[in-house]
Amino acid sequence: MRRTLRRAAVVLMVAASAAAVSAQQAGAPTARTVRGGVEVEWRSYSADPGSTKYAAIDQINASNVGKLAIAWRRPAVDGSLRKLDPSLRFSNNFRATPLMIGGVLYSPNGVGLVEAFHPSTGRTIWVQQPAGGAADLKGDSTRGLAYWRSGAEARLFVQRGESLMALDPKTGRLIAGFGAGGRVNLRYGTGPEPFNWSGAPQVCRDIVIIGSSMSDSPPNKEGTPGDVRGYDARTGRLRWTFHVIPREGEFGVDTWKQDSWRYTGHANLWSLVSVDEQLGYAYLPLTSPTSDMYGGHRLGDNLFSSTLVAVNCLTGERVWHHQLVHHDLWDYDLPAAPVLADITVDGRRVRAVVQVTKQAFAFVFDRASGQPVWPIEERPVPKSTTPGEETSATQPFPTKPPAFDRQGVTVDDLIDFTPELRAAALEIVKNYVIGPVFTPPSLKTVDGTKGTIQLPGSVGGADWQGAAFDPETGMLYVPSIAAPFVADLVAGNPKETNLSFTRGTREFPPGVKGLPLVKPPYGRITAIDLNKGEIIWSVPNGDGPRDHPLLEHLNLPPLGNPGRSAPLLTRSLLFVGEGDPIMVARQRVPASMPLAIAPSAGDRTFRAYDKATGKVLWETDLPAGTTGAPMTYVYDGKQYVVVAIGSQEHPPELVAFSVP
Repeated sequence: MRRTLRRAAVVLMVAASAAAVSAQQAGAPTARTVRGGVEVEWRSYSADPGSTKYAAIDQINASNVGKLAIAWRRPAVDGSLRKLDPSLRFSNNFRATPLMIGGVLYSPNGVGLVEAFHPSTGRTIWVQQPAGGAADLKGDSTRGLAYWRSGAEARLFVQRGESLMALDPKTGRLIAGFGAGGRVNLRYGTGPEPFNWSGAPQVCRDIVIIGSSMSDSPPNKEGTPGDVRGYDARTGRLRWTFHVIPREGEFGVDTWKQDSWRYTGHANLWSLVSVDEQLGYAYLPLTSPTSDMYGGHRLGDNLFSSTLVAVNCLTGERVWHHQLVHHDLWDYDLPAAPVLADITVDGRRVRAVVQVTKQAFAFVFDRASGQPVWPIEERPVPKSTTPGEETSATQPFPTKPPAFDRQGVTVDDLIDFTPELRAAALEIVKNYVIGPVFTPPSLKTVDGTKGTIQLPGSVGGADWQGAAFDPETGMLYVPSIAAPFVADLVAGNPKETNLSFTRGTREFPPGVKGLPLVKPPYGRITAIDLNKGEIIWSVPNGDGPRDHPLLEHLNLPPLGNPGRSAPLLTRSLLFVGEGDPIMVARQRVPASMPLAIAPSAGDRTFRAYDKATGKVLWETDLPAGTTGAPMTYVYDGKQYVVVAIGSQEHPPELVAFSVP
């Protein structure tokens, strides 16, 4: 027994040493030696400030992952809060990812308050109390927290509703010296639109960076710009504001013709921020402006919409930028945190930043200079036929790596398991515009077409779940979705809007006898060697509809499920769920319309893949699909993997796995 324990301790010390080296390179999870053994923490939402989602530990590995079992479960809202309001209701779309710091787990709960609990049992340590008692329990989950430490002083930062709050990690109480009694009001001025966000704050040096998620499809052309802001971690004082839509005299204002910068809104940072502490840079993935599918009122390239911007953490000043979609009409937001990756290209060491996109590209830049690691070409794209619209003549295409999912729709992309299914699919697409990636949205008319079938759709390609990076091998792992949607426009009603055209239903296209319109895979995972800019392997993620009555006799391999599935990477394994359908419920599919994507748009299965080959090594069916990004840590000598789940039918909770 002692020999076994000693061997386990050696394995953990090796892992801890690797984690420490990785931490020096990219701020990865911190390993420390405590009385109970080696402890590996998870201090940032995505493992580290560079959003690698990587932990250099492998106590759970190919030899024992088959024994993985549930260690503990915890509801999304602690029972003490339910006692305050027994009728409490909240969304089952539980998006949180905990932090593990100093032997304690911290997480936003289902109503956006913070809870602290024990790493090996899930038992409650403390719960942040609502300032207004039961009346203040209404809220929603956010993705995560930020942790800041300076000397003996430590703080947790959480955004809830219109407030940024600083909490004492030991007690959960607000820190009075931050803002007004521990809170900073995040509302943009005195405008009518409330502040909204579901991301996670990010700390760079002594600055807390906050994004937003203002409406990208308001009733009129006017909207609220989703400016990015940096607050002093000690005082809560606003230190800087980055204008996502330039103002008069600022760089980029000339890309907004006819002074459309004066009234256009959105272009938020609705996703997540990455930072390089050594450089002192923050990397902001920005989104499309109002209105997200029609831009006749905002002609021009529209900086900084759909742009990756590097800013100085201390001042908010732009260092460099690359617009990845000009004059966005496709809702091709930059949906995920950029990944900081140290790679070797043609014998040269490159400190890179990688931005995965909804249109299924991975753009790779030198994160200090902003220079593309491989050339980016401006290629011609189709023009819009919508009156008043002026599409950009070209869009940027990286020459490396290749696209990690399908782009655009041709007849060759339509389902063809049988001649009858292909014939039915051809009949359906007669009613739609199809074409290559960046084919613009089109008008929905009574006697004409019903809009443009866009692939990737508005949920990607890549989405908020982003990618994971292995600093030891230079491999990037990207879960992606192949779910088209209909980009349709309708004439604006002058009684309701001052927009000439507004987006229509944006429904999924009709399916073919309950099957997707296009070929599989409908969800996949792709491994990219960033040292070479090459795809190494790509596998379907999930079974998809292969058991459908029209397909079951064909004995098909897995077809993939198009769920939002976030990755977790360790030294030997890649953990990925399938994403629960609750995360795409906002995309409406009429009851009369056959399923347009793989049934369920995700499933309850959680898997461990061999990261070298993409082979499934372990899987388990959870009570619901995954809704948050998984994380891992080592506590008291044991590795745990934790993930948030929830569905329309199952209440949200955190589930922790370990090897018994």
